[in-house]
Amino acid sequence: MSATRLATTFERLGTQGRRALIPFVTAGFPQPDLTPSLMHAMVDAGADIIELGVPFSDPMADGPVIQRASERALAAGVGLAQVLQMVRDFRTRDRTTPVVLMGYANPIEAWELRHGAGRFARDAAAAGVDGVLVVDYPPEESEAFAAALRAHGLDLIFLLAPTSTEARMALVGQLASGYVYYVSLTGVTGAAHLDATAVQAMLPHIRRHVRVPVGVGFGIRDAASAQAVGRAADAVVIGTRIIELLEQAPAGQEAAVLGAFVRDIRAALDALPPRGDAPAP
Repeated sequence: MSATRLATTFERLGTQGRRALIPFVTAGFPQPDLTPSLMHAMVDAGADIIELGVPFSDPMADGPVIQRASERALAAGVGLAQVLQMVRDFRTRDRTTPVVLMGYANPIEAWELRHGAGRFARDAAAAGVDGVLVVDYPPEESEAFAAALRAHGLDLIFLLAPTSTEARMALVGQLASGYVYYVSLTGVTGAAHLDATAVQAMLPHIRRHVRVPVGVGFGIRDAASAQAVGRAADAVVIGTRIIELLEQAPAGQEAAVLGAFVRDIRAALDALPPRGDAPAP
């Protein structure tokens, strides 16, 4: 099987000594027809990978900001079928930027009940999805799902947290592909008490178990916090602050506001000294 878009992206960035910038947007927010253009605006501003949130009515890992975005998207009729169509629309112009769906088990399982076992992986791959992060699929129960995704060239991304045990890290290391998402703090998205020193101390420990790049998210809101995390991480993930900016943006200015923010974060990350270590152990 040829290298995935995620692997190719991280390999390119690694040779350049650069960190991946991974912005998150909720599909269908603030309006369903805006999502592909927002994705393009982020890529044009320097995003390397897009995390696209699949709206769900009970997003237990998300704080109030992303919950509101999910509720608004659901109210506009956005479900998994519409999310996959948004990825197809994005792919008409962009065949190279990886897209990762981030969400929960319920929409995936409902899709398979409706369309047949194994159809989610096939349909997501056909739409142009590159990876999947399912918050409530623990690695202990994900071996078959990971294999189904791999069979269609999709990566399964797992979460690790400050509370993750050695056994959990080792299991994630066996199953994960694409990258691992380290949640920098305990709690929900949008919390502001990022401890960059603790993150920097934790990442070498994670890398003893994990052989894919490690991205860090939760609590990153601006250039300074992105730089602090980027000193140690292979990738920086930003979600809640982006949703806040979209909430506040004047109608018609969403893409411009988002592009300006992503451009500032990209410049901050690129101002760091080049990474001299590979993301492998």
